[in-house]
Amino acid sequence: MNLYLSIPTLFIKFWYIDSPLRLVKYFGSVNHAVLQILSLPLMVRTFFKPLKNEYRKGLVAFSIGMGIFIKSILILVDLIIFIFVIFVELSLLALFLWWPVITLFIPFIQAPF
Repeated sequence: MNLYLSIPTLFIKFWYIDSPLRLVKYFGSVNHAVLQILSLPLMVRTFFKPLKNEYRKGLVAFSIGMGIFIKSILILVDLIIFIFVIFVELSLLALFLWWPVITLFIPFIQAPF
């Protein structure tokens, strides 16, 4: 009988403590994969190196400048994509946390017609 009385507590612990922690851990692995796919850490590390490792006498400065220009654009695009991924993850986490509350109030919503 005590098991039946503890079911609401177990549900709340599962839904609001255990599952969000696992979801955040999963999102962390997704973020790591997205960063590796977009190669953002590599572009930041090699920002001041020539784009195609061109070290000929007259082309070093041009290659470094062109590399900085191209990598700046790519880093900006990668950051926009990564911020969008973070926004989607935060939205999914918020929806997950509010889902039990939303399902409780659905029967009380009246149709507009």
